Amino acid sequence: MVRRYDPDRRTRIIDAALRVIVADGIAGLSHRSVAAEADVPLGSTTYHFGSLDELLTAALRRSNENFAQALRDSEVCAGDADGGGGASSGARLADELTRVLGEWFAGERGAIELEYELYLAALRRPALRPVAAEWTTSAVELLSTRTDPATARALVALMDGVCLQVLLTGSAFDAEYTREMLTRVVDGCA
Repeated sequence: MVRRYDPDRRTRIIDAALRVIVADGIAGLSHRSVAAEADVPLGSTTYHFGSLDELLTAALRRSNENFAQALRDSEVCAGDADGGGGASSGARLADELTRVLGEWFAGERGAIELEYELYLAALRRPALRPVAAEWTTSAVELLSTRTDPATARALVALMDGVCLQVLLTGSAFDAEYTREMLTRVVDGCA
C-alpha cells in the first residue's frame, strides 16, 4: 500500500474538531468523531494528537487567533491616527473596540460560543489553561499599543465580561453601554 503525503491533514483535523464542538459541544469530541468529520483514518487523529487535551489545545489556539486577528485588522492597533481634535483618545479606542465587538456579534454566533466554550473548558482541563492565558496576554499586548498594560488588562476583562453576559443571557449586544463602560476604563473614570 502506498502511503499518501498529506501536509494539510493536521489542519483539517483541527478544523474538524472545531466543527464537532460547534455541533455537539466538547462532550461530543472524540478521536473517532473528529476522524469521521475530517474524513481521515482514526489513526491520523491519534498520530497528530496523542490525547483529546492536545486536540483541544490546538483548537483553542486556533480559536484564540480569530479575535486577535480581528483586533490586529482593526484601528485598535493603529494608534491615534487623527492626532487629536474631536473625541478623546480614550473615546476613540472605546469606539473602535465597540465596533470590533459589534462586528463579532453580528457574525456567526456559533463561532463566538465555540470560542468561549473552549476558553472556559480550561476551568476543568488544566492543559488548556496556558493557551487560555495566551489569549489574554496577546490581547493585552495589542491594546498596550494604545494604553498602559494595566488599562489594557482591564479592557480585556471588561470585553470578556460583556461577551459572556451576552452569550449567557441570550441578550443583544448593547453597543452604547459597552462604549460607555470601555471609555470609563480607558479614561479612568469612576
